[in-house]
Amino acid sequence: MLTVALPKGRIAKETLEIFETIFGDGFKFDDRKLILETPNFRFLLVRNQDVATYVYHQAADIGVVGLDTLEEQGLDVVRLLDLKRGVCKVSIGMKVGEKLDLSKPELKVASKMVNITKRYFEERAVSVEIIKLNGSVELAPLIGLADMIVDVVETGTTMKQNGLEVVQDIMTSSTYLIANKNSYIAKKDAVLDIYEKINAVIKAEQKA
Repeated sequence: MLTVALPKGRIAKETLEIFETIFGDGFKFDDRKLILETPNFRFLLVRNQDVATYVYHQAADIGVVGLDTLEEQGLDVVRLLDLKRGVCKVSIGMKVGEKLDLSKPELKVASKMVNITKRYFEERAVSVEIIKLNGSVELAPLIGLADMIVDVVETGTTMKQNGLEVVQDIMTSSTYLIANKNSYIAKKDAVLDIYEKINAVIKAEQKA
C-alpha cells in the first residue's frame, strides 16, 4: 500500500480525478475526514505547505505539491513527474508605473517565499532586505513597507485590483508528483507503477 499526501483544495480534487481515470473507482474523502483508505492507497489531506514534510519524513510515500513550495522548502525528496496542473508564476510585483531598478540601495522586498526571493537577488548580487509576510503581501508596497513583493501569480488579477503589476517573472511553477527517497527504493515497483500510469494520463491529455 502507498500512502499519498495531497494538499487540500483544487489540487487534491484534480489528483483524485487522475486516480479515478486510472482505476475507474470513485476516490472521494468523506466530509471533514482527513484520511481516505482504498485497497491500494491511503490518501492524507494536509496543508499545501506540509505535503513535502510528510513525504520527507516518510509519513507519506508519495505526494503532490507545487514546484514553488518545493523550491521554497528545499527538502530532499524525489521529483518524479510534472503533472502539468496548477500552472502559475512566482513574480515580482510593484506599484503600477514603477520600474525595477536593481542598482538602488536598500531595496525592501515583502514575500512569504523568503528562500526563492533570497536566491533570486543573491544570484544577481543585489542586496535586499526581505520582509516575511504570511498573507496580503500586496499591501506592503501600497503603505511603504516594501518597494516590491514576490508572490505567486495565476492571472494577475489580485495584483491589478491592488494597484500593482508584474515587473519580472522569477519562475514558472506547476504541480509535481514527489516521492520519499527510502520509499522510492523500498516500494520501487509500486511507486514506478503509479508514476507510469499517471504519466500516461498526462501524456494523453497533452495530445488531446
